[in-house]
Formats: sequence, C-alpha cells, structure tokens
Amino acid sequence: MSSTAATRVSAASGPSPSNGVAYGVLGAISASHLINDMMQSLILAMYPVLKGDFQLSFGQIGLITLTYQLTASLFQPLVGLYTDRKPMPYSLPVGMGFTLAGLVLLAFAPSFAVLLLAAALVGTGSSIFHPESSRVARMASGGRHGLAQSLFQVGGNTGSALGPLVAAAVIVPFGQRSVAWFGLAALLGIVLLMQVSRWYGMHHAAASARAARRPAAPPLPRGKVLGAIGVLLLMIFSKYFYIAGLSSFYTFYLIERFGLSVQSSQYHLFVFLFASALGTLAGGPIGDRFGRKPVIWASILGVAPFALLLPHADLFWTTTLTILIGLILSSAFSAILVYAQELIPGKVGMVSGLFFGFAFGMGGLGAALLGLLADHTSIDYVYRVIAYLPLLGVVAVLLPSVERGGKRLV
Repeated sequence: MSSTAATRVSAASGPSPSNGVAYGVLGAISASHLINDMMQSLILAMYPVLKGDFQLSFGQIGLITLTYQLTASLFQPLVGLYTDRKPMPYSLPVGMGFTLAGLVLLAFAPSFAVLLLAAALVGTGSSIFHPESSRVARMASGGRHGLAQSLFQVGGNTGSALGPLVAAAVIVPFGQRSVAWFGLAALLGIVLLMQVSRWYGMHHAAASARAARRPAAPPLPRGKVLGAIGVLLLMIFSKYFYIAGLSSFYTFYLIERFGLSVQSSQYHLFVFLFASALGTLAGGPIGDRFGRKPVIWASILGVAPFALLLPHADLFWTTTLTILIGLILSSAFSAILVYAQELIPGKVGMVSGLFFGFAFGMGGLGAALLGLLADHTSIDYVYRVIAYLPLLGVVAVLLPSVERGGKRLV
C-alpha cells in the first residue's frame, strides 16, 4: 500500500477511535485476517492431496491439524498478556511473515515431518496475529464492539472459506508446489498490516490516556467472573470440537458416503465455510442490539437439531444442513469474545489470546482425537458421535448479566 493509500486508511478511520467506527482500519485488518486465514485453510483444503502424496492415515492428518492448532493456541494467551503490558504494533506484519514462511515450506515439504514444521510455523504466525489484531478492532470500534469484532472475524472466516475453493481450482490440478504462489497474498497482507500498525501506534497513546483517566473495574465479583469464563470456555470446547470434526473430515465424508470427486467435495466445503463467514458477520451487530447472551445461547444450542439430523441426511440435505449449521454456529464467537472482554476490562490482549488460543487448541485436539477414532471406526461414525456436542450449549443459562454504571453490557 502506498503512502497515499495509508493516508486514505487513516482518514477513513477518523481522528480517534472514540469518535466513531474507524471503518478504514477495520477494513484493512479484516482484509489481512482474510489473507491470514485463507493461507491457514489451505492446509485443511490440501488434506486429500497430501493424503495421496504422502500416504497419510486419518490419524496423521489429525496430527497436522493438532500441530498447527497447538502452536497457535499455546502462544496466543502469552502474546496477549505481554502486549497488554507492552503493546507491539509492528508485531502484526511479523506474524504474517511467520505464516508466509510456513506456506512456502508447505509447498516444498519432502516428508511428513516437514509438513508438521510448516504447520507449526503457520500456527505461530496465527498466535502473533490474532491478539493484537483483535485489540486493533476494539480500538477502531467507536464503542460498537460486537460490530467491530464481527467485521474483523468475517475476514478470517471468508478467508477460511476461500481456501477449499482455491485448492480445488489450483492445488488439486497443479499439485503441492502450486501453494507457493499464494505467498504473494501473504506479501500483500504484510503491506496492509504495516499501515494498520502505523495507525495503531499513533492511536494507542491516546487510548491509554483515556483508560488511565477512567480505570475500569470488573463488573462482577471475581468468583462470578471466573465461573462465567469457565462456562464460555466450555461452550468454545463444544463449538470447536464439533467444527473440527465437521470441517477436517468433511471432504472425506462426502467422498466416502456420496462418491463425490475431490474437487466437488472441496466446493461443498467452501459452501459450508462461506455460510460460516456470513453467520459471523451477523453475530456481532445482533449482540450489540439485543445482548450477547441471547446470541451465545441461540448459536450453540440452536444448532443441535441440525447436527443430530446431519449423519442421516442425503447429499441435498447434507449440504442444506451444513449451511444452516455454519450460519448459526459461527455467530457465537464474536458475542463470546466481547462478553469475555467486558468481564475482564483492560485485558483485551490476554482475553483475546485466551479465547482464540483455546478455540484453536480445541480444534486441533478434536481433529487429532477424531482422526484416530475415524481410523478405528469410520468417518460416518465420527459424525454420529460429534452430533451431540452442540447440546452443551444449554450451559449458557448459567451466564450472568453484566452491567456497569446502570447499563447492561451483555
């Protein structure tokens, strides 16, 4: 991005994040999130190709996901905790650089061990990128925190949806090494994030001064805060363990059950992930208007009937049900994250790192364990087992209402 473009981003954002929604900054950080998560989803989308090229078992496929998710999850809370104390605006392009390195290594990996190393580098980039970019989204929100988180996250979910599409169009016909071409997108992401980091550096001092003048106390006693965080983490477990099973093995499920080709199964995976992106966009604004709790409750528990029907559906209804599951289930995360940030004010990086990290960790653990289960049973059996996970959404009834200054926040 040129200096003129950077000026446009700054101008679109307004003089201060407190004066209104900084749409220019949110657009740039969302576009960067799209690029980051598109590159990450290429790993998921390449599984059928890698399985054939390297003769991998479902357990090994799950281990690739586990490696990526664990490196992403273990470091994120630490990165967030550190940057709460010492913000590092220019860590954003550094994180994208790690993802770029992992992507190039993935393109030329000669062995399963190198595939794991590539996945670890991509996960490390994610652990650096997410806590600080979530902080930028909150700074640019103008008080509309749900909207800002949704705009930020819809970029990531859209990128995840594009992964299978570009895999079907490019990687399946041209092979593993064609992944290297997507490094150009990573370079564009680094340029975008340099401009976002410049805006962040300029506005952080003013935001810190306002926070120092109005220190925020937790809206609930410590015990209730910890209890609510525990409930939220249980719901993250339910959501991401289910999503891991559904998305990691969806292409194989369609190929085995309905006889689809690899490319056709990739298009179906894209449809599911794109529906998830649309659901993410809706969750935050609805939470801003009607409260976080109704969104959290409806998005997790509300998907249970569709999840229970999915293993028994034909191809048409499988596609329809996965679209509904993606739309409803994905609306939860923005509401959960903003709810948690309101529970622990002043710790945006730590809270974001904890929840992004836990989500990735549960996704990785779910992929690994469910991959082993698939090796010993079948993909169809895995889908029948995970169908009960969304029922855990009933614990949302335990979440307290959060108020500050007489105003209900969530």
